[in-house]
Amino acid sequence: MSDSNRKTPGKLLHSLITEWQKAIIGKPETLRLVMISLLCRGHLLLEDLPGLGKTTLAKALAKSLDLTFKRIQCTPDLLPADITGISIFDQKSQGFRFLPGPVFTNILLADEINRTSPRTQSALLEAMAERTVTVDRKTRKLPATFMVIATQNPIEFSGTFPLPEAQLDRFFMRVSLGYPKLEDETRIMQMNRSDDPLDQIAARIDDATLLKLQRAVTKIQIEQNVIDYIAALIQATRKHKKIRLGVSPRGSISLMKAAQASALLNDESFVTPRRVQELVVPVLAHRMLLRSNSDNDKNLLQEIVDTTPVPAMPDSRSDKQKTETVLELAE
Repeated sequence: MSDSNRKTPGKLLHSLITEWQKAIIGKPETLRLVMISLLCRGHLLLEDLPGLGKTTLAKALAKSLDLTFKRIQCTPDLLPADITGISIFDQKSQGFRFLPGPVFTNILLADEINRTSPRTQSALLEAMAERTVTVDRKTRKLPATFMVIATQNPIEFSGTFPLPEAQLDRFFMRVSLGYPKLEDETRIMQMNRSDDPLDQIAARIDDATLLKLQRAVTKIQIEQNVIDYIAALIQATRKHKKIRLGVSPRGSISLMKAAQASALLNDESFVTPRRVQELVVPVLAHRMLLRSNSDNDKNLLQEIVDTTPVPAMPDSRSDKQKTETVLELAE
C-alpha cells in the first residue's frame, strides 16, 4: 500500500476525536488533551461544574473504542469495597467467591470523587498506580487499557474531602470543559431534541489497535536537550519562591510522555520544545502546592516557561522522512 493510502497514527487518532465531537461540541483542545492522556495510559481529573458533559465525555470515549464503561457516584458513605469488590461465602461450593467491583472495567468514571472519604479515595490508589486490585490478600489485574476519569466541583467545598497530594500526583492531567459558547450551546440543544448524541458514536479503534498506538508513543524520539529542558522546568517549580511544593519526578516523566503523545497525534516523529510548552499547565498545575491562595498556578507555570531557556532544535530530516518514520510506528 502506498504512503498516500496508508492512514497515519495522527489521522487515525483524529478520526477518533471526530467521533467524540458528535457528543462534545466546541471543545477541540480539551478533547486533544483527553486523547494525549489516553495514549499515555494516564488518568484524567476533570475539574468542572455539574452538567457540562463530563459523564458524556467518558461514555463517548469508551464507546468510540468499544471498551467497557462503569460509573461510581462518590458519596460520603461509599466504602472501599463498593469500588474494589468483596468476597462472599458461596453455600453451594462451600468456599468464598469474589464479586468484582466497578473498578474492573476499561473506563471508570469516579463522579465527584472529592465527596467520598479519604479512606475510600485511597482504594483507587493501587488501581491507578499499578493497574491491580488487592482484596483478601489476593492481587487481581485490571485491563491494560484501564483508565480513571474523576470529576470534582472546583467551587463547592461543603461536605467534600480534598484529594491528598499522593492521589493528585497519580492523575496524568487536570483539565476542564468549561461553559460552551452561545453558538455551541444552540447546537447542543438541537442535537438533544430527540436522540441521544451518544447513539451516533461508532467504535473506530479496537483494543489491540489502541495498545499498539500506546506503544508507539514510547518510540517517538526525544533529544537529550529536550529532556534537559523538561528537567529545567521541573526544577524551576521546586525553587520558585511562591511554590511550597514543586513537581515530583512522576510529573517530569508525565510531561515527557505527554509531549511524545502530542508529537504522535500530529504525525511528528520527534518531540520539539513547543510540544512540551503547550502541555506544562494541564500536566503539572495540579501537582504543585502554592504558598498563597491568592497566587494562580497557571500564571506561575507560564512565568516559568517564559523564563526558562528554550533549547535549539537543529534538524535536517525532511518531511518525507518524518512521515515515513511515523508510518513505521503504526506497524
